[in-house]
Amino acid sequence: MDSFPAYFPLAGRKVVIAGSGEAADNKARLFDGSPATLVRVDGHAAFLPGTYAGAILAFVAGDDEVFLQSAASAARAARVLVNVVDKPAMSDFNTPAVIDRGEVVAAVGTGGASPTLATKLRNDIEAQVPEGSGRVAALLRKFQDEVRGALPALHERRAFLRDAVAGEAAQAAMAGDMDKAGQLFRQALAKGVGREGKVRFIAGKGPSDLLTLRALRALGAADVLIADHGADPDVVIMARRDVQRLEPAEVGAEKLIELAREGKQIVRLIVAPVDPALVQALAAASVAVEVLMAAPAA
Repeated sequence: MDSFPAYFPLAGRKVVIAGSGEAADNKARLFDGSPATLVRVDGHAAFLPGTYAGAILAFVAGDDEVFLQSAASAARAARVLVNVVDKPAMSDFNTPAVIDRGEVVAAVGTGGASPTLATKLRNDIEAQVPEGSGRVAALLRKFQDEVRGALPALHERRAFLRDAVAGEAAQAAMAGDMDKAGQLFRQALAKGVGREGKVRFIAGKGPSDLLTLRALRALGAADVLIADHGADPDVVIMARRDVQRLEPAEVGAEKLIELAREGKQIVRLIVAPVDPALVQALAAASVAVEVLMAAPAA
């Protein structure tokens, strides 16, 4: 990882944009609808450290090298992180390509090497982030304390929340009915953790862009990952970093049944056809099974 991504809370914060022209306007548009106080300056005011006092971030844009250096120096004198547009070597941070869903924000950065590539990747990812994702995040924030109080054990809380983000309450939030979403969330919380374990077989041979959206979501929600040797690393990396990883040799039908009965969501990445005997053994034990193969190539 060549650079570390970080998110800065904007509520009650000040952001300064020094300079004028298209580049400065583009940076200003990044903050449309945000709770930050946006301050735009040009000319002599851009060279005064007091202009940047109390700001969390500063952006400097323009064609005049002296202006860029002087404004950036003033911002740093005020202890503010600076991005000089299109000048990575002069910047403290780089601006990523942003996917804005309100409380859900995703960003793609290339360390300033290729904004065009970052934009392309942003567009690819954006199609997989529903418009209502921010409302789901707002719902979870609203009930954060209640969830912690009702489920003090971390593993139970995580299990509940993984189900919640794909449950009826989340679906209602996606649709914009926040009152109904709140009612459904409280009902689910009252029931606590009692989810059904499931084994999902997913094509792991790759390439990763042939995975279906359903398969991607299953990888992201998995508690346990068993990947065949030869599975595409670009597919394997789609799973959560903290997922429990087991070797195929140590996980037969008996172990899968045991894990599923514990309520675990299990993903088995396979590079060969699914073994019918294994599926039959799981079905005989009343374990839910789903087979998610790759989408056909265009």
